[in-house]
Amino acid sequence: TNTMKNVTKKAATLVVLLMTTMSFAQDGGDDRNEMKFGVKAGVNFANVYDEKGDDFVADGKAGLAVGAFASIPLGELFGIQPEVMYSQKGYKSSGDILGIGYDYKVTSSYLDIPVLLQVKPSQYFTLLAGPQFSYLLDTKYELNGNSTIDEEDINGDNYKKGVFGAVVGVDFNYQNFVLGTRLGWDVSKTNEDGDANSPRFKNKVIQVTFGYRF
Repeated sequence: TNTMKNVTKKAATLVVLLMTTMSFAQDGGDDRNEMKFGVKAGVNFANVYDEKGDDFVADGKAGLAVGAFASIPLGELFGIQPEVMYSQKGYKSSGDILGIGYDYKVTSSYLDIPVLLQVKPSQYFTLLAGPQFSYLLDTKYELNGNSTIDEEDINGDNYKKGVFGAVVGVDFNYQNFVLGTRLGWDVSKTNEDGDANSPRFKNKVIQVTFGYRF
């Protein structure tokens, strides 16, 4: 969608500006060999795509992302970064049925656990990539402002409460502060049924967070 394309362009511009800024920055020393722990919070720009490639069109929506991470060095250039994140995903759509307008929104809350390989060419930024396990906590449906949480549906056979995915990203580091950018997507589908109107969807997320490490 145009919304996701605009967000991607803005994120790419931010990455270029930050890399340029960091190349001229000076701080107290190189800490790439040090083990670190941290907390972070930010926003998800989420959407879905259909597992079978059918023509389902949805709009992206914003959601909360908050959690903690550890940076485990494997030397100066490499490391492992496990994270635990509360992450809101989903999508929204609007239209008309028989001349009656509707606004529909789905918000799914997950516990995301990525385990990422760090590549650290500089103390100022870290490249990350790796697998992610996501556990579905709840799903809220909103139609024209009226909302429900369908516990029976998400606890039934139709929904997979555990899904696997992949994550790539960049962390920008300045002293103890970290600006994180992530692109994540599901590898396994979330629900078993569906058609062109109700997708066998997989989540995709652009995530931006601000964190502090210690």
